[in-house]
Amino acid sequence: MTAALGAWLGAFALTQLVETPIHARALGPGRPWARRLLLGFGASALTHPIVFFGFPRLLPTLFARDYWSGVAAAEAFAVAVEALYLRRLGVERAIPWALLANAASVAVGLLTRAGFGWP
Repeated sequence: MTAALGAWLGAFALTQLVETPIHARALGPGRPWARRLLLGFGASALTHPIVFFGFPRLLPTLFARDYWSGVAAAEAFAVAVEALYLRRLGVERAIPWALLANAASVAVGLLTRAGFGWP
């Protein structure tokens, strides 16, 4: 396994642990919990590979010049796409839910990186 793939898998797992329950909660009580978890997993599964692998390749100058601006652009993309995904599944306040999920995973990721050097 390459180092980049290993780093992505760790970041993806942490993102899913944080975001999936939030997305599942957003999907409301009208669905069985297992279905909500599966659909919640799908939200981040759509965006995470693009954020992790695509954005640094699509915007290399931005990431090289100002890493945090690149991160902000990638996270804005993730929030927008996940909100659209949630909205298509019937979530009425999809943008706040997507923003909450992504803000939580960024915060946990920054904390675990600062505390443990991972992911």
